[in-house]
Amino acid sequence: MTVVRLPEGSWWDWEVLGWNGSELRLAAGYDLTYHHGLELVFTDVDYLACPTRFSDPRFREPTSGERETVRRYVGEEPPVVVAFDVDAEGGRGVVPCVVAAASVGIVTGLVYRYWREDLKEGERLAPFVRPSDRGE
Repeated sequence: MTVVRLPEGSWWDWEVLGWNGSELRLAAGYDLTYHHGLELVFTDVDYLACPTRFSDPRFREPTSGERETVRRYVGEEPPVVVAFDVDAEGGRGVVPCVVAAASVGIVTGLVYRYWREDLKEGERLAPFVRPSDRGE
């Protein structure tokens, strides 16, 4: 099993940045309004159970029940099964989340969520940002 170990930083806000049926990108930062600084990239995703936006996930080992659910759906246990818990909005308890995939990677770097042309080394624009977002 895979317990994700995040680099030092303020990774409070999370959301699904991209999902094409095979690759899942979760973006994280302390405020996703203007930028984010971390992405978890899952490849060859077989199973996904998580909200599209959440805060402060607590990564942990998947339970035997979660692993069995993934095995039942996929037919075998994938190389990576990541589990984490998030608090439901409105104080309605904990929501368990599971992602099963071939691999998971951590990408760091400043990713702007608005158009800018003066990018420095290691900076990039979010995939949804277009030149028409210049705000002129």
